[in-house]
Amino acid sequence: MAIVIGLVIHASHRTVFEEAARTLSGVRLEWVVYEHEDEIRPRVQELLGREQLSGLLLGQVPFAKSRDLLPADLSVTVTKSAGFDLSIAFFRALARGWRATPVSIDTFDPETVDEVAQALQLDRGQVACLPYNPERSVEEVVDFHRAFQERTGADYAISLRTAVTARLAGSVPVLNALYGPATIRANLHELALRIQSRQASASRFAAGVFLVVTQDAQADLDRARIGLMNLLVNTPEFSDAWIENRDRRGVVVFAHKALFEHVTHNWVSLPILGQAQEALGIRLAAGFGVGASARTCVQLAEWAASRAEQESAPSAYLVEDSGVIIGPMSGVASPLAFTYRDHGGDVEGLARRAGLSAATLSRLAALERSLEGRLISPSDLAASLGITDPSGRRLIRKLSESGLVTEEGSEQMHRKGRPTRLYRLGIGSALTGETSPS
Repeated sequence: MAIVIGLVIHASHRTVFEEAARTLSGVRLEWVVYEHEDEIRPRVQELLGREQLSGLLLGQVPFAKSRDLLPADLSVTVTKSAGFDLSIAFFRALARGWRATPVSIDTFDPETVDEVAQALQLDRGQVACLPYNPERSVEEVVDFHRAFQERTGADYAISLRTAVTARLAGSVPVLNALYGPATIRANLHELALRIQSRQASASRFAAGVFLVVTQDAQADLDRARIGLMNLLVNTPEFSDAWIENRDRRGVVVFAHKALFEHVTHNWVSLPILGQAQEALGIRLAAGFGVGASARTCVQLAEWAASRAEQESAPSAYLVEDSGVIIGPMSGVASPLAFTYRDHGGDVEGLARRAGLSAATLSRLAALERSLEGRLISPSDLAASLGITDPSGRRLIRKLSESGLVTEEGSEQMHRKGRPTRLYRLGIGSALTGETSPS
């Protein structure tokens, strides 16, 4: 499957992005180039309307302008300048004969500014930082720089906003600390690899087992199974699947994992369970298995269907050969539960090191897989695990202390109040790197 990545950039940045993309092969790039920020939203909308994108790379401003337009299943990377880019800006200032401090900086995270100031042995008290806030206007950022320059006599300012640089021209010297080719290249390659991994996962072979749950010894199982078979065959979502009899109580369905993800709304619900009960008067239990072979897939699906039969209502489960279990899925949207069939020594060891239970760490690892590289807030983490917000924040702190999560941004949904910090889970990489419990 072809990989198509959209790039949303300011016109002045195209050269550096083209340089960064030179080493990327097997990917078709679709460019959205804008001069003014009010052009971003309609141009992104036009791109989404004409192209079936695999992923999208864009900066913080374009992301804030078009976030509600982006499909939920689209792989997205939001580029941010790193500490290296800020350090280069300081060296450029020194090369021009400017004092390193005092200086005002916008858009960078305070943590990045702290890290660079400490590494360059700068007086942090002489460095003013205005973090990115999608609700903050260009005029407010410009006023921040001008006020700081008037108050301190700073030689220059550092900005990531092209519009801010243009507004300050002639009044305050500005260095644009735009991410360089190395930062962009790393983001592009990471996004392409994430898309490839997702496509490969979606193309994996999978099996589904649908069972009629017997509640009456006199029930006509053959008639119920034939009714179930006809229901599945006549369901458009199963048109590309292979469906055959399993035994008197049910049928087995073979398809790519992507098909089952679609019919279950990404493993959240399975409407056909409710349809079978309403139209045929039968209660179903369904199980899905994803493995390296057809035999393994069917075995896992049978195990999952057996687990679903234990529920008091029609439901379904997924079991993967990696050990992930998701369920129960019902006829309507319901929260997911994540666990592992066998925690294994690596999980147990990492859990002990982090001061967590193996079950909690397994649920976090499964949640990380479902996020597919996206960032998560403490409140969203809490909601996904079914715990309170304070517990979610405490869990984030514990994960941070163990190096299992990194803070990589923030968002502010309302004008008032503090921005919400966003984090990237790193449990999968930690498990891969661990060969023995510590």
